[in-house]
Formats: sequence, C-alpha cells, structure tokens
Amino acid sequence: MKIEVAYALPERQWLAVVEVADGATVMDAARSALAAGDLPALDPGDCVLGVWGRKVAPERVLSDGERVEIYRPLKADPKEVRRALAAAGKTMGGERR
Repeated sequence: MKIEVAYALPERQWLAVVEVADGATVMDAARSALAAGDLPALDPGDCVLGVWGRKVAPERVLSDGERVEIYRPLKADPKEVRRALAAAGKTMGGERR
C-alpha cells in the first residue's frame, strides 16, 4: 500500500510516500518514513499521530492511500492561554472593550 506521511515544521512541511504491507499500522508507516527521510532526531513514539487530521492510536491499521500525520507537541495549552487572558481582561484578539 502507498501511504503519505506528513510532518509540519514552523518553516516547512515534510512529506514522504512510503510503501507498507497490508495490515501496517500508523506507527509502522511513521517509522518507515522517518527511517528513509531527513528527520533522524524525531521519535514517532513520543509524538501524537493522526490520519487525515484526526488523532488516532498508533496501532490503527491503515488503508491504501491514507495520509499519516505526525504532530509536534504544543508549546502551550490553548485552554490555559485563554484562561490566563480572560483573567487579565484580554481576549485572543487583544484588549476587551
């Protein structure tokens, strides 16, 4: 099966198409792509993985043509950022009126 694997960095997006056997998992595809690519320091076991924009378990079995996505960790929890801004009387768009 052909699977596309994507990883987005702040300055660019990294894409790879890998061939995996029937019954391959999301983790299998991520490891295969990273082994062949230019991101050797990235461990997919430490990352959240998804298929077509939805978070999935690493053990999820893939179908031909799917897109696996490797997500970077968040720098800050968006809910906590909103709570802090609300407590300071601010919004995501600036000051409250």
